[in-house]
Amino acid sequence: MHTDLVAALDIGGTKIAGALVDGHGRILLRAQRATPAQEDGDTVMRAVVETLGELTDSPLWGRAGALGIGSAGPVDASTGTVSPVNVPGWRDYPLVSRVREAAGGLPVELIGDGVAITAAEHWQGAARGHDNALCMVVSTGVGGGLVLNGQLHAGPTGNAGHIGHISVDLDGDPCPCGARGCVERIASGPNIARRALENGWRPGPDGDTSAAAVADAARGGDPVAVASFQRAAQALAAGIAATATLVEIDIAVIGGGVGKAGDVLFEPLRKALGDYATLSFVQRLTIVPAQMGTDAGLVGAAAAALAKQADTAAAV
Repeated sequence: MHTDLVAALDIGGTKIAGALVDGHGRILLRAQRATPAQEDGDTVMRAVVETLGELTDSPLWGRAGALGIGSAGPVDASTGTVSPVNVPGWRDYPLVSRVREAAGGLPVELIGDGVAITAAEHWQGAARGHDNALCMVVSTGVGGGLVLNGQLHAGPTGNAGHIGHISVDLDGDPCPCGARGCVERIASGPNIARRALENGWRPGPDGDTSAAAVADAARGGDPVAVASFQRAAQALAAGIAATATLVEIDIAVIGGGVGKAGDVLFEPLRKALGDYATLSFVQRLTIVPAQMGTDAGLVGAAAAALAKQADTAAAV
């Protein structure tokens, strides 16, 4: 069998996307379903199987040699299970075995969605050419992943680099994860908006209270909106600097909806980084926007599948 493609699944709380991807990261076929996130686990799995079915029905399917999954987490790659916070019907759900069955026994590789996006940015995006990188998704939550010594570092369970749950304020607000003062509790989109509203910011006539609306207000000079983004930037800077100090990354890539705020976020973030990344070996750290956009999860899952395929071939 000629296996020059891999299959990819990007599973989140809003959508389940699937693709067939070639060895250059090009998406040749797409499929997508809405995630029935509030339904029972088997209903969610049916949406995954339907998405996968569009791929397996294609004449291209016979060229796929492995399948990668980037899933909302936590994930546990060691057991092949997932427990996404935003999909309550999946708790220790045996996703890998179910997908392998639906995919006709293809080798399956599971990683967290933050790690998948990191794989994509390192392979085709803003971290390309960097041997040591942190890539982050700053959106409804804050996730991330690491590249160390030129290799994706997913960790034993597939969650390494989950910077959103580093505590940067020891006496801060409780986080849903159980800790206090996590980066996510301060820097995620909903928390940027929450903080702005609590401090007196009011939306325009359209009533939009999203972080994007706060970013628009900050661009217009609203001091409360500006302050909320500055606080988010400070939390991100502290988490990035801590990561760089531990593992000596030289670039941090920021994606996700909040990352699209542009200079409203990046200017205070780069300024705040100077306050935290003070040791000589982290002072050259750069922060850049992500490049891969909405395809990052699929391309990163494909990268994981290609690595799995290479490992399988080497073992033969």
